[in-house]
Amino acid sequence: MTTTTETKKASRQSSRQAASLEMPVYSMDGKQVSTTTLPETVFGLPWRADLVHQVTTAMQANLRQNRAHTKDRSEVSGGGKKPWKQKGTGQARHSSTRSPIWRHGGITFGPRNDRDYSEKINKKMRVGALLSVLSKKAKDGEIILIDKLSFTEPKSAIAKSALSKLAAGADAATLVSKKKNAALFALATYDANAIKSFSNFGNVTTEEVRNLNPLNVMTHKYLIIEKPEETFAALMARAATK
Repeated sequence: MTTTTETKKASRQSSRQAASLEMPVYSMDGKQVSTTTLPETVFGLPWRADLVHQVTTAMQANLRQNRAHTKDRSEVSGGGKKPWKQKGTGQARHSSTRSPIWRHGGITFGPRNDRDYSEKINKKMRVGALLSVLSKKAKDGEIILIDKLSFTEPKSAIAKSALSKLAAGADAATLVSKKKNAALFALATYDANAIKSFSNFGNVTTEEVRNLNPLNVMTHKYLIIEKPEETFAALMARAATK
């Protein structure tokens, strides 16, 4: 019985390894320089639409800036004097002209900027959603690997040329034609020259791999990963905490 179970587990593991994706690695010139295998623990997981939706909507709620604000009757100016005496005038009783039923009075049940829209996201949920999104990107062929980004100085012209050559080499025309959210560059480490070189592009964003999250990966069409070996190691370290 034990032998049969172990055999089934081994066959499942071998099938998963066989299903691993072999990906080409490109240079900044758009030429293939090598190939690598996407780690199964990061890019071979099933799509979890419910988890991804829950995490991304919570992240959007946490980014929400609550600016709408109305004043209640205690905050509007004026109204210190009773408009007329309580009895004997034949009119309704009023204590203040800043009552919500008066013109220029306070607002009842209006939006307040002290409302908190933030939602708690567990660490395992956040990591699980990220891995699910990365796996979906890999399955859809929307991941491009580049050996390294080499900028001796911030230069948009070099970045534009590299982006065009990479689009041609990886057969991803929308990388340059898409006007918004075309690509997210996942940098292995902080690179000021690379970040500044792509900062003038309205359709490209740069981010360190340690700061990747389901929301910014899903927002962009392509995920371009720099230095795959280092990046994969960092992502597998995050996956180990799941």
